[in-house]
Amino acid sequence: MSIDAKTVEHVANLARLELSGEEKEQFASQLSAILKYAEKLDELDTEGIEPTSHVLPVTNVMREDVVRESVSNETALRNAPDDEDGQFKVPAVLE
Repeated sequence: MSIDAKTVEHVANLARLELSGEEKEQFASQLSAILKYAEKLDELDTEGIEPTSHVLPVTNVMREDVVRESVSNETALRNAPDDEDGQFKVPAVLE
């Protein structure tokens, strides 16, 4: 498959891009080369190969949920610039 400058111009218009004539020719050449390279995949025999979403098996890497002691309220508020009633006090963002 080959991409011409007119197709590049159409895609650039859809993307709201302004390209010079030289850029259109350059992109047409580059996109054609990419498609030509991708066409090599058609030469591969994929009969009997199961479709996958990942090339490697994906496993759950989450750790077990373990209950443990957390930071106390006083420790958490120790470095806060301002606190009130045991909570962080921040400037209002809504009026």
